[in-house]
Amino acid sequence: MAGLNKEKKTINKTNSARFPAPPFQQQQQPFPGLAGKMQPRPDHGEDSYQGSGRLNGRKVLITGGDSGIGRAVAIAYAREGADVAINYLPEEEDDAREVVDLIKKAGRNVLAIPGDIRDEAFCGHLVTQAVKGLGGLDILVNNAGRQQFCESIEELTTEDFDATFKTNVYAMFWITKAAIPHLSPDSVIINTSSVQAYEPSEILLDYAQTKAAIVAFTKSLAKQLAPKGIRVNAVAPGPYWTVLQCCGGQPQEKVEKFGANAPLGRPGQPVEIASLYVTLAARENSYTSGQVWCSDGGTGTL
Repeated sequence: MAGLNKEKKTINKTNSARFPAPPFQQQQQPFPGLAGKMQPRPDHGEDSYQGSGRLNGRKVLITGGDSGIGRAVAIAYAREGADVAINYLPEEEDDAREVVDLIKKAGRNVLAIPGDIRDEAFCGHLVTQAVKGLGGLDILVNNAGRQQFCESIEELTTEDFDATFKTNVYAMFWITKAAIPHLSPDSVIINTSSVQAYEPSEILLDYAQTKAAIVAFTKSLAKQLAPKGIRVNAVAPGPYWTVLQCCGGQPQEKVEKFGANAPLGRPGQPVEIASLYVTLAARENSYTSGQVWCSDGGTGTL
């Protein structure tokens, strides 16, 4: 037993010295980008996350489950005993295939459902396919996001503004609305917001608005669904090392210094936030709803 505990301690180490700090090399990818092409490659918990059965038998749909925070959550949920359906864009198939393999290795059922959630009809199809393939739905994680920096409102096109809102807000509304009839008491909805909802950057005008909308959506829906026994919460990440930053989410000079201003002196790795999503989804957190939990490397945004 002592040897087993020693092994777990080594595998699960999460000290800051383990994770990379800036400066990073400049790296531009076309949107939506691939985590597999990032330098350094993000840590989603592929080799480190160990579960303890906190989500045994639960059935989960995660949007944006191919990379970044969504990928880390998918890995963690599977290793906690859940069956998982992930959604992603067809261009992200290489990343998604890795996630599918990891979930299978965890001994759980997995569904890969590519498609563009900016389309309302597809959002309905996504939920239907997840429910059919998993045999039900207990947990919905609205995580997919679009972030493209723009220096000036005068340069921000209606097309880009619309694409950001469709991805970050409309899709969350459409998918949640389609999912609710399949949810039962003890079900959970978790939405990914951002510190940008509270401390918006001047170059993320449209993105920051959507993340603030997600906070309001979460708090309002939590009150609406409480009589049904369905909990609704959100997570607000700070600077996390995900492909979102490298495919137009930040200027290249900011990618190079990404996370340097956080008190911990580095960006977070997706694996470091996955446990928040696990805890919010777990049954022992049955009195937590309408909350926004933040992880920002010590800045104390919330």
